[in-house]
Amino acid sequence: VQLQAFGGGLVQAGGSLRLSCAASGGTFSTYNMAWFRQAPGKEREFVVGITWSGGRTFYTDSVKGRFTISRDNAKNTVSLQMNSLKPEDTAVYYCAADRDRSGSYFVSRTYDYWGQGTLVTVSS
Repeated sequence: VQLQAFGGGLVQAGGSLRLSCAASGGTFSTYNMAWFRQAPGKEREFVVGITWSGGRTFYTDSVKGRFTISRDNAKNTVSLQMNSLKPEDTAVYYCAADRDRSGSYFVSRTYDYWGQGTLVTVSS
């Protein structure tokens, strides 16, 4: 399974970006998906997750009401709409796929496949 994340860039505080992650190989429609991020000098952290059917979503508190995750199983894509961006959202964003659907949504070790990351920079 290969995951390709794209859509990052430079945006001013208060602005918006939309990240997308395209999957190839495997059976995307059976995987739980998530976005993690890693800021300079910090550990990778969970941002948002979505179940295989799209029926449930999970957000870290700092992005609730600003970020929205969605997926299109017909197109093998998962997207992250980010609004009202803040400088503290600056990080490399990674999409991740959980093949076995057996672990916690919120920890990186649950996920079996990772994209290469896309950089989001929010200027103040």
